[in-house]
Amino acid sequence: MVLVLGSLQQGFIYALLALGIYISFRILNIPDLTAEGSFTFGLAVSAAVTVAGHPFWGIILSIFAGAVAGAVTGIIQTKIGVHPVLAGILTMSGLYSINLMVMNKSSNLSLIGKDTIYTAFENICGITSSDGAKLILSVLILVVVLLLVIVFFRLQLGLCIRATGDNEDMVRASSIDVDNTKIFALALSNGLIALSGGLLAQYQGFADINSGVGILVVGLASVIIGEVFLGKRGVSIGFIAAVTGSIVYRFIVAIAINFNIFPAFTLKLVSAVIVGIALSLPAIKAKRAKNRIRREGLKNAGN
Repeated sequence: MVLVLGSLQQGFIYALLALGIYISFRILNIPDLTAEGSFTFGLAVSAAVTVAGHPFWGIILSIFAGAVAGAVTGIIQTKIGVHPVLAGILTMSGLYSINLMVMNKSSNLSLIGKDTIYTAFENICGITSSDGAKLILSVLILVVVLLLVIVFFRLQLGLCIRATGDNEDMVRASSIDVDNTKIFALALSNGLIALSGGLLAQYQGFADINSGVGILVVGLASVIIGEVFLGKRGVSIGFIAAVTGSIVYRFIVAIAINFNIFPAFTLKLVSAVIVGIALSLPAIKAKRAKNRIRREGLKNAGN
């Protein structure tokens, strides 16, 4: 039961990360490496504000912090002309120092004994189980965010972002400001990623400067696992698939650790292998199809 509860709680929190990764990676079609910095940025801001006695504002400000980080990456990409990968690396590198400043130059910040949104929700609703409160609140936040994101991408600005990811040249020809569209999309993406970090800080009771290491691979693994179950059938289904993949991924991790299938320190390596294999599948399929056509051509020529 503890295994199931823990996996669900973390799955719902990390699902917000998967939603952010899905926006940049699948919809906008940009390999944004800001995620590792913005996730920790949200975590650090949430923890620092919570220590100051304002857990709710910690969550709100974590979203804002992530959005600012994403916007900076977008500006570096569009206004300065830096390659998207390098732009993300620059922002991520700069955020490391900023995160340390936010955490008062400490690599770890404890929230033990501090009120969080989870303890507040527990007290307000009269829930006796802290695990139950964490699960219910995490689900509520995820459902609200998921619905808002799905609705947003059916509105005009959301459709512009989707069109930009599909065909940037066509969007420019339609007199749509592609640069501002990208900046907003990256801000939205990293705002969701930072929200995941902010919730995680209050969930686990501490913030660590290294929490974001490898988090991009975790998000990609969640997105890819979700697509295995639900496929690629539109943006709305894609968001739901990302959430599903996050939960499944957490169960896979929990089971692997609980049954000693592989050591805990190899989790990120396993995630990287999963993502690498999944990303290589389209190229492998294309190559096989090309070889099949070539063989059929040679066979027909021989006849």
